[in-house]
Amino acid sequence: PLSRRMGEEGRVILRVSVTPQGTADSVEIKTSSGSQRLDEAAQKTVRHWKFIPAKRGDTAVQSFVLVPIIFKLEQ
Repeated sequence: PLSRRMGEEGRVILRVSVTPQGTADSVEIKTSSGSQRLDEAAQKTVRHWKFIPAKRGDTAVQSFVLVPIIFKLEQ
């Protein structure tokens, strides 16, 4: 991948809207890594994640969660 060849590393913080079914409804960049490629890779990946939804009593509800994604190359 290009980001690996370029030695890109960084930390992205995403604000994810989680549906009552546990899927990501929207994924927004709260804090950028400084690399558009890394930011987009983080968003694309998290869109496919399954979350445990928040509950109000026994009922699952829509909620927001902050998700940090760290890109670090191993030496």
